[in-house]
Amino acid sequence: MTIAPQEVALRLFLASLLGALIGYQRETAERPAGLRTHSLVCLGSSLIMIISIYPFINFRQVDVSRIAAQVVVGIGFLGAGTIIRQGNIVLGLTTAASLWAIAAVGLAIGCGAYWAGFLGTLFILIILTLFKKFEEYYIKKARLILMVRLEDKPGQLGMIDSLLGKFKIVTRGVEIEHLDGGEVIYRLGLELPSAAKREKVLEKVASLSGVYEARWTQ
Repeated sequence: MTIAPQEVALRLFLASLLGALIGYQRETAERPAGLRTHSLVCLGSSLIMIISIYPFINFRQVDVSRIAAQVVVGIGFLGAGTIIRQGNIVLGLTTAASLWAIAAVGLAIGCGAYWAGFLGTLFILIILTLFKKFEEYYIKKARLILMVRLEDKPGQLGMIDSLLGKFKIVTRGVEIEHLDGGEVIYRLGLELPSAAKREKVLEKVASLSGVYEARWTQ
């Protein structure tokens, strides 16, 4: 049993396209693995599925799932590279999970289960977009990292904490980097209630005395 070249081309094209859809969502969210990474993962896993099945389909004693099964394990190493720890804050877990999930979509397309691949992509997009909004507003507070570059003098961190307290923002971790020229950078892991507007918080922090720069890094 063989597979027609046009069928191979169709499966690889669909895998690349579906992976790119998920990657686009991750890239617009400024996550470490974006469009090209997700597209390549989906394409690669689809190709692995194809070469796992069709060259050996006529051999009854061959387990055609063995090569494809390694994708499920192997993708964990790539996903681990997207996970970043900053102080007490861990970033990139969702992107790592999306890479693992899109690999499964690639396997589905590779074996010709188009409907499963399309539905899998749809549900991944729903989880990454709609579920995120639901989670932020109804389940947990948004967790962000605020980078503030300011004049290095006593009392600056307390001044920032006092301002954040007015917005009922909880600080979960702080990293401090002292720069040349009498400047310091604070990276604060923050937990924002849904009522706190990010733009407003950033505006207030940037207006504090001695602050040179303030921006969200997540």
